Amino acid sequence: MADVDVLTEALKNEIQQAYRDFLAAKSLRPRQGQRLMIAHIARVLGNIEADASGVRQQGPHVCLVEAGTGTGKTLAYLLATLPLARAAGKKLILSTATVALQEQLVMKDLPEISRHAQLPVKFSLAKGRGRYLCINKAERLLDSQAAMGQMALYEDELAAKLDDESVALYRDLLNEFAAGRWDGDRDNLRQELEEPLWQPLTSDHLQCSNRRCANFSACPFYRARESLDQVEVVIANHDLVMADLALGGGAILPDPVDSIYVFDEGHHLAAKAIGHFAYSMRVGSSSRWLSTASRQLERMRGECGDHSVLNTYVGQLDVPFAELHQCLEGLQRSLRTMLHDADGSPGAERFRFPGGKLPEALRIEAGDIAMIADKASSKIEMIVDLLKEAMDGGIPELDKASAERWYPQVGVLLSRMQSICWLARSYREPDPEGASPTARWINIVEGSDGIDYECRSSPVSAAGTLGEHLWEHCYGAVVTSATLTALGQFDRVLVDLGLAPDTPCERLQSPFDHQRSAELWVPPMQADPSDPEGHTREVAEFLGQRLLSAKATLVLFSSWRQMRTVLEQLDESIKNTVLSQGQYSKNEILQQHRAAVDRGEPSVIFGLASFAEGVDLPGGYLTEVIIAKLPFSVPDDPVDATMAEWIEQRGGNAFIDWSVPMASMRLTQAVGRLLRTEQDSGTVILLDRRVVTRRYGRQLLDALPPFRRKLN
Repeated sequence: MADVDVLTEALKNEIQQAYRDFLAAKSLRPRQGQRLMIAHIARVLGNIEADASGVRQQGPHVCLVEAGTGTGKTLAYLLATLPLARAAGKKLILSTATVALQEQLVMKDLPEISRHAQLPVKFSLAKGRGRYLCINKAERLLDSQAAMGQMALYEDELAAKLDDESVALYRDLLNEFAAGRWDGDRDNLRQELEEPLWQPLTSDHLQCSNRRCANFSACPFYRARESLDQVEVVIANHDLVMADLALGGGAILPDPVDSIYVFDEGHHLAAKAIGHFAYSMRVGSSSRWLSTASRQLERMRGECGDHSVLNTYVGQLDVPFAELHQCLEGLQRSLRTMLHDADGSPGAERFRFPGGKLPEALRIEAGDIAMIADKASSKIEMIVDLLKEAMDGGIPELDKASAERWYPQVGVLLSRMQSICWLARSYREPDPEGASPTARWINIVEGSDGIDYECRSSPVSAAGTLGEHLWEHCYGAVVTSATLTALGQFDRVLVDLGLAPDTPCERLQSPFDHQRSAELWVPPMQADPSDPEGHTREVAEFLGQRLLSAKATLVLFSSWRQMRTVLEQLDESIKNTVLSQGQYSKNEILQQHRAAVDRGEPSVIFGLASFAEGVDLPGGYLTEVIIAKLPFSVPDDPVDATMAEWIEQRGGNAFIDWSVPMASMRLTQAVGRLLRTEQDSGTVILLDRRVVTRRYGRQLLDALPPFRRKLN
C-alpha cells in the first residue's frame, strides 16, 4: 500500500525550525522568495507516494524553481530537501554546472547549515575517474615509456617520449602520493597541471581492472568512491551525473531509485545530456590506427607467452580489422567525392546533412562499418574477460603481471572500437518517425597526414534521454536556476528536459529593487547586426567614447571576430584597461579585474558567452554591463540548424519558437551580472536596436528584470 503521508506535521515543523534557527544564528531576516521556495519543494517531494519498501509510485516527483538573484535559493533547497531525504531514507545528490558553485556548497553552504540550522550533515564531493591519479598507469608510464602513446585517440595525438622534466614531475607526484602528502586528487595538487601532462596519469572504466588491480586498496578513485557510502549528501556536477546514467545509474553515484537530485544551475542540464550522447570518428585517423592496434596486440601476444586461447582471440581479429580498414578507406573516398560534389570550395570546413538524413549509399557504408566494429568489439571483450581471469589467478599459464599490464591498454582499444561502432550506428539508423532528429555532419580536418573527415552526430534534444535514464528512475528531483524561463514561461525548458507540461513549476522574483538600482539603456544605433561590418564599426565607436570614463565594466560579445575587431580599433589608452577573454583564464581575468578596482584603477572585461553567467562581481566591482548584440544562436551550429529545420517541417516557426526563447534566456543571464546584492547599482547598455525595432523586441524586454528603461 502506498504511503502518501510523508510530509507530516512533525517534518514541516522541523523544516520551519531549521529555517528560524539559521536566520537567528546569522542575524538575518526571512525572505519571502526563500519561504515560497522551501514550501514548493517540500510540497512536491513531501507528497511523493512510495510503497512499504520505499519505491516511488506514480505521481509528481520533479519540480522546477526559477529563483531570481538574491532569493537565497541554495539555503532554501538545502533546508527543504535535507529533512525530506532523511525521512524517505534517500541520498541527496546536489549537482552543479560549475566548480565555483561546488566549492561554495562544500566550503560554505553545507558547513553553515550544519552549524546554524541544527541539521548536522555528512557530505562528500564526488568526481569522475579523470580527476584522480591511476597508480598503475603512472608506474607503467615511468617503467615503460617506449610503450606509451600507442593507443592515443587520434594518430596525430601519439605521445612523444617523455622529456626529463616530465619524468621528474611524474616521479615527484608518485613520491608525494606514497608519502601521504597528496591524495591523488588533481584538484589538490600544489601546482596546476595542464591537460596533456595530466591525461596520461588517469584511467576510465574500460581501462580500470577494479578489485583485480594490485593497487586497488590504495586507489584514490575507489577510496573517494567508498566515502560516498558513508555520507547522506553527495555533491557532483551535471557531467558526472550524465556519465553515471550512461553507465546505467549507480555505477559512480548512488542509484537513482534511492536518490533525490537537486540540479542547481539547471538551465545547463539539457545541453550536458545532449553532449553525453554525441559521437564522433575521424575516418582516416581510425583507418591508420587499426595498424597500430594490430601491432599492439601482437606485442601483447608475444609478452604473454604461448597461450592458445589468447592466440586464438587475437587471431580472430585479423579479418574484422582488415575488413574495417577496407571499409574506412572506402568511406574516406566516398566522403571526398560527396563533399567535392556538394561544395567544391577548398575553404569549406563543415558539411551538414539537412535534417540529419544521410544519402542511402552512405548509410549502407556506415552500416557495414557498424557491423564489423561491433564484431571486433565482441572479440576484444573476450580478450578483456580472459585477462580478467588471468588477473584472478584462474589461468596459471597466463602471467598475472603481464595480464595486469596489458588490461588497461586493451581497454583503450575496446573504447576506441566502441566509439567507431556507436558513430557508425548513429549514421546507419534513421531517426524514429515523429521523434526529434539527430544532427549529423562532417568536419573537414587538416592534419600532418593531409585532409581527414571527422564524422559527428548529436541528438538535438535531451528530452528522451533524460526521461528514460533520469526522470523515470529517480525518487525525486528539483531543477533550479536564476534563469529557467524563456519569455517568462516554463514551456521551453519543460520540453527541453523531457518533462510533462503539468510538472510543478514556481517562478520567484528577485527581491532587488530593479527600478531604483539600475537602468537599461538602448542607445540610438544606425546599424544592426544584420550589417556585421557597420554594426561592429558602430560598437567600436561607441565603446571608444564610453570606456574613457569606465570604472568597472563588463562588455559581452557574441563572436570572437567582433570582439577582436572592436578591441583592435580602440585607442591604446583604453586597450590598456581591457582584460580580454583568451588572454588569461576566466578566473585569472576576474582576479586581475578585482585587483585593479581595489587599486582605484579602471578595468574593463571583454568576454563571450561564458562571461554572461557564473560571474559574481558585487558592489564596485561591476557598475556597467554592455551587451554588443542580442545573443541569438550561431546560425551555422549543426545541432541548432537541424533543430530549426525540424521545427519548420512540423509547421512551426523556428525563429519565434526556438531562437527567440533561447535568446531571451541568454539575455536574462547576461543582464543578471549587474546586480548581485541589494546594495548594487549600475547600467545595462544594449547595442542592438532590434530590441526596439522588431516585433519580438517587446517580448525580450518584458522578460527582463524591471529596470528603468531608456529606449532610443
